Amino acid sequence: MKNNAHYSAGSAALSLEELEETLIYFSTSIFGKNTEEDILWDLAKNCISRLGFVDCVVYLLDEARGLLVQKAALGPKNPQRYEILDPMEIPLGQGITGHVALTGQAEIISDTSADPRYIVDDEARLSELCVPIKADGRVLGLIDSEHPEKGYFTAQHLRILTAIASICANKLQRVRAETGREEARQLMNELKARALRAQLSPHFVFNALNAIQHFITADNKEMAIRFLSLFSKLIRYHLNNYEKDVVLLGKELDMLEWYLRLQQLRYEERFGYRFERAPGLVDGQVYVPSLILASLMEFAVEQSMFHQAGMSRLFLSASLEGRCVKLDVLYGPIHLGSGPEERLVNYREEFLPWEEQVRLLNRIKGYEITTGSEILPGDNATEYKARIHLSLPILHPDP
Repeated sequence: MKNNAHYSAGSAALSLEELEETLIYFSTSIFGKNTEEDILWDLAKNCISRLGFVDCVVYLLDEARGLLVQKAALGPKNPQRYEILDPMEIPLGQGITGHVALTGQAEIISDTSADPRYIVDDEARLSELCVPIKADGRVLGLIDSEHPEKGYFTAQHLRILTAIASICANKLQRVRAETGREEARQLMNELKARALRAQLSPHFVFNALNAIQHFITADNKEMAIRFLSLFSKLIRYHLNNYEKDVVLLGKELDMLEWYLRLQQLRYEERFGYRFERAPGLVDGQVYVPSLILASLMEFAVEQSMFHQAGMSRLFLSASLEGRCVKLDVLYGPIHLGSGPEERLVNYREEFLPWEEQVRLLNRIKGYEITTGSEILPGDNATEYKARIHLSLPILHPDP
C-alpha cells in the first residue's frame, strides 16, 4: 500500500490507488506459494494486516466431515509464526461462519451481540465480516474478520475482501490441481513397479527356471527350448511395456497366450486351457489400459491351481462390444476351501490384487473399467467353477 501505511480503526476509507496496491501486492505475493498453508498464512499475515484489521481467521472447508477448519490467523489467535491458538472446527450451518459457508454469501454483521448465530472464539467482538473463498460456485473456505467496535466494517471492506478471496480461490485451485497430478504420478509409478514385481516375481522366475531344468535333466530338449522361448518372450514383453499406460490389445492377448502356454507346459497334465479371440481383436488400432490383463490371468491360474479338483481347465474369451473389450474367464473345477492351510511361498501377499489395480486405475486415470465375478456349480455337488468378467475401454494410443 502507499508508503506501506497501515490503517486502523477509525481511519478514512482507502483510496482507489491503495485498494489497487493491496490487490497487486497479494497477487504478486502468492505467485510463488506452492502449498495451501503458505497461501493462507500469506493472506492472513501479509495481506489482511495491510488493511488495518486487528483480527482475521482463514478457514478451509473439510467437505468429507462437513466442518470449517481454522488454517491461518492474524491477531490474538496467532501467538507465533504459523501457529493458531486453540484452533476451532465449526460445522456447516452453525454460527455466522458456518452459515456463510453453507450459503456461499458474504455477510457484514454490525452488532454481533444482537445476532444469535455468533460464536465466541478467543474473545467476543462486536463487528464481523465473513467472506467465502469460492471457485466455480463451490466454497473452498472463508475469510472471517472481527473488530471490537460496532459497525466497523464497510461495503468497501467487503469489496476488497471479496476480490482477495477470489484471487486466493484461483491460486488454491491451481495448487490443488498440481498436487493431485503429482500424487497421481507417484501412485501410477508405484502401481507400475508393483505390477512388474508381480509379473516377474522371484517365485514365478524360480518355478520357470526349475521347469527348464526339469526338461533338460529329463533329456527333453524340445520341451526345454519351447519353455525357454515362451519365458524369454514374456520377460521381454513385460520389461518393454511396464512403463506404458496404454498398450496394443493384440500384443496383450499374445502375452496372455504365451503365459497360458507356459503354465500348461509347467503343470503338464494338471492344467489345460482354451483361448478364443473374436474377429477384429488383432486390429492394430485397438488400445487398452495396461497393468490389468497379466495380473488377472495370473490370479485366475493361481486360484485354479490352488483350489484344484482334478485337472484344472481355463477358458478365456475376448470380444469387442461397442467401445469396450470384453473378457470372460471361466476356470475349474475347484473345491472351495481346499488346499494347504499355508502355501510354501505366499508371494502374492505383497502384490496388489488385480481388482485393486482396476480400482486405482479408474481413480487415477478416470477409466471406466468394470469387473464382476461369480461362483457357478460344477459337475457334482462338491465341485464349483469360477467366472470373472472384465470390460476395458478402448483408448487412444499414448502420444
